[in-house]
Amino acid sequence: MEQTHTSHSGVAATPGAQRRVLVVEDDATIVDAIAARLRAEGFLVQTALDGPAAVEAAESWQPDLMVLDVMLPGFDGLEVCRRVQAQRPVPVLMLTARDDETDMLVGLGVGADDYMTKPFSMRELAARVHVLLRRVERAAQAAVTPRSGILRLGELEIDHAQRRVRVRAEDVHLTPTEFDLLVCLAGTPRAVLSREQLLAEVWDWADASGTRTVDSHIKALRRKIGAERIRTVHGVGYALETPVS
Repeated sequence: MEQTHTSHSGVAATPGAQRRVLVVEDDATIVDAIAARLRAEGFLVQTALDGPAAVEAAESWQPDLMVLDVMLPGFDGLEVCRRVQAQRPVPVLMLTARDDETDMLVGLGVGADDYMTKPFSMRELAARVHVLLRRVERAAQAAVTPRSGILRLGELEIDHAQRRVRVRAEDVHLTPTEFDLLVCLAGTPRAVLSREQLLAEVWDWADASGTRTVDSHIKALRRKIGAERIRTVHGVGYALETPVS
């Protein structure tokens, strides 16, 4: 039976933290460990061990977030992500055993918002889940209390109120994470932001071990808005290029 818990800090979980998380992983030991940690953080958790069961659970239980392994029996996590996102938008934290950037980019391309490479710490996983849910809450809040104005940087247009992006007047679909990353870069056009700065601002995660996540999201963002719009400063970070006035 589902139940609520106090967090490891000893503080009772707040009502806002009573969110549903579907954990999809075929390794029983790993899925039990993730579920136990998330329940201890105050989440309601269900689990699935294969692709078909994951899609069925997502449809019937309507989770607020999925922790989704890439390698699954039945069909893989990428197909799970495609099918679930076709039904309704759900934040997805994808898990991969392979430290392969191509897999990560494919995952981001089918609707995942973030990913972690095994092995990972349960502390970081729980933190990433909290961050993704806060990002969804911020997006919902922005829809009812929008920031004024639309930011235009040449042919790139960022609409904060609707959380929409257009390039050359064409809509570009970004995940919530990609949108927040672009907004962070656009806050100081042409200024170089370090990977650590972006990780702290966008992911609320200050550990330098996560900077690879920033790199992969930048690559995914470049594919959508144009590679020439984001400049890499090797060994430092990234800058959003804007037209010279």
